[in-house]
Amino acid sequence: MNITTENIKAALSHVMDPDLGKDLVTLKMIEDITIEGTKVSFKLVLTTPACPLKNELRQACIDEIHRHAGKEIEVVVELTSRVTSRRKESEAMLKDVRNIIAVGSGKGGVGKSTVAVNLAVALARTGARVGLIDADIYGPSIPMMFGLMDHRPQGDEKDGKMIIQPVEKYGLKLISIGFFVDQSKALIWRGPMASTALRQLFTDVEWGELDYMVIDLPPGTGDIPLTLIQDFPVTGAIIVSTPQQLALADVRKAADMFRNDKISIPILGMVENMSYFIPPDDPSKKYHIFGEGGGKKFALELNVNLLGEIPIVPEITQSGDSGTPVASDPSLPITAAFDQLAQNVAQQVAISNAIRETFKGSD
Repeated sequence: MNITTENIKAALSHVMDPDLGKDLVTLKMIEDITIEGTKVSFKLVLTTPACPLKNELRQACIDEIHRHAGKEIEVVVELTSRVTSRRKESEAMLKDVRNIIAVGSGKGGVGKSTVAVNLAVALARTGARVGLIDADIYGPSIPMMFGLMDHRPQGDEKDGKMIIQPVEKYGLKLISIGFFVDQSKALIWRGPMASTALRQLFTDVEWGELDYMVIDLPPGTGDIPLTLIQDFPVTGAIIVSTPQQLALADVRKAADMFRNDKISIPILGMVENMSYFIPPDDPSKKYHIFGEGGGKKFALELNVNLLGEIPIVPEITQSGDSGTPVASDPSLPITAAFDQLAQNVAQQVAISNAIRETFKGSD
């Protein structure tokens, strides 16, 4: 049988990416096709290493080649990834960061930092290049959550300017205002001072190339989170809430902030934290302490995705005190919830980028 590159591409054009709604060949996700007798090899370039459908897509490629090009063909699919971005190469600010994900909440105390930290760690565990910025200037928690309370980042002078080296731990790069202030004392800064200090965490740090930068925003909808998301090219936002009906008003405020005409940042979805309690002595039980279904209801009302439901388990509290994020330990059952969250977030980032690219192409 005469096997050609055209035969293989024609077969693979029947494999659709269910999120992006186009076939793999059109999306340029097939590369380096090589043919040796009846053996066909190629790369399947995913939009993120956290792709939840990678095994399904690999099998679909094999099936369609067998169906349209020959059952006797041996198919070898190498999975790789190239994280998509809607950033323009001409943009100088954070030009090597492909996607910026803002994690916010309508109020404090909902576990926003816990979600941001474990999301970043879970994304890094997939093989993505990830950075994390603790922008919660009045209550920085990342130094404690990573066991870095006494750490002081190093700096190098470049072109007459001091450039800070981010801390590297659990496969990601991170920085926090807490590394530069005495956390035993109250930080008394007015809005402009705080905003200026936070900008430096973005612009004066040697981030290098990143697939995802996760920002742990200050809670609420005040000047500081507004300034940050206006000043930097944010790909999308995640809203963290708890299940109580009383939280809906705060969720709306956060959504309104991101959807404001002057900001217009896509909301990737919501995360319901403290969804239910799992007793350590009986993991099969769930107790919905703060009510059930609130996150789904909020997401439906706001017309956004529910990205994850994070339960209350002792390991999360213990990890915050011990400096070891739960998402860094795959042996813990709770880690699966953050792995799923990371997959869902990466999926929504890819979809959002594809939608914007489509709109741009139709202008």
